[in-house]
Amino acid sequence: MNLPKSNSLRAVLFIFTMLSATSAMAQQVAIAIHGGAGTITRAKLTEAQEQQYRSTLTKAVQAGYTLLKEGKPGLDAVTESIRILENSPLFNAGYGAVYTYDGRHELDASIMHGGKMNAGAVSGVTTIKNPIDAARLVMEKSVHVMLSGEGAESFARLHSIPVVENSSFDTPFRYEALQQAKQRIERDRNASIDLRAVDEKFGTVGAVVLDAEGNLVAGTSTGGMTAKRYGRIGDSPIIGAGTYAANDACAVSATGHGEFFIRYHVAADICARVKYSNMTINDAAGSVIHEVLKPIGGDGGVIAIDSKGNIAMPFNTEGMYRASVDSNGKLTVAIYK
Repeated sequence: MNLPKSNSLRAVLFIFTMLSATSAMAQQVAIAIHGGAGTITRAKLTEAQEQQYRSTLTKAVQAGYTLLKEGKPGLDAVTESIRILENSPLFNAGYGAVYTYDGRHELDASIMHGGKMNAGAVSGVTTIKNPIDAARLVMEKSVHVMLSGEGAESFARLHSIPVVENSSFDTPFRYEALQQAKQRIERDRNASIDLRAVDEKFGTVGAVVLDAEGNLVAGTSTGGMTAKRYGRIGDSPIIGAGTYAANDACAVSATGHGEFFIRYHVAADICARVKYSNMTINDAAGSVIHEVLKPIGGDGGVIAIDSKGNIAMPFNTEGMYRASVDSNGKLTVAIYK
């Protein structure tokens, strides 16, 4: 039986409306990035330096957002944004990595896909140009979650990940920070375990995204802590501590006093609060950063995003380098509270 023309027209209009709504929903994307938290005061940054930070943060967040708007996977957006931050001397990751006590650079990174619940990480690598690429490689090309040291570097070389000399990560600013830290350690033996004495313990970069397919992805990369010894590894490469993503909850990348973020599995805790306690992303992230960590000395912050594209960027320090583009396309770039 043929439908009356009026009914046919209504049916066509209904289908068109539904398809348009579905398309609009599919295109809803958002991204947030960070470049570390800590003792960031206006007195420590000149106007020119602040502009450099803001410019690089803007470049990184817009690069990731552009990929998301093109419908590219969240993994691509996260790795591209973090790669830009790793290649900048301004941040404690990749090229701007701090020095270990022995005058070297040991880098960590991780990434997680919230749809597949798959993750990859590398720790203690010394020659991989962009550790976030190696972390993604571990996730996509191995049966493992984390590889470390020479093993991680061998695996990266096997798959043609770019490698460089360790000295290519050298920067005068980070070297001076190492000398100051070692002087403190020599003056006071306890300074070697007093992480509060080292501002650079907070230096980390990260990104979290909601892509056009509705997947949440998180990634984190760091050079660790100035003057670290004995192969120390922080929270950045540890899934659930510094990085976590689950489509039914949220995606989180952390920066701060790593030992506390590990002990309190910060990234996973935030997502658990969203999933099981029905907390908003703002309340979940804020409660962990301000009510759980701050009272016990766990300084730092997180960037977090939920399945609807809501973004939270709380921190309990004087500042956190951060930027975001929300689901409405609004760009935010900030450093201080």
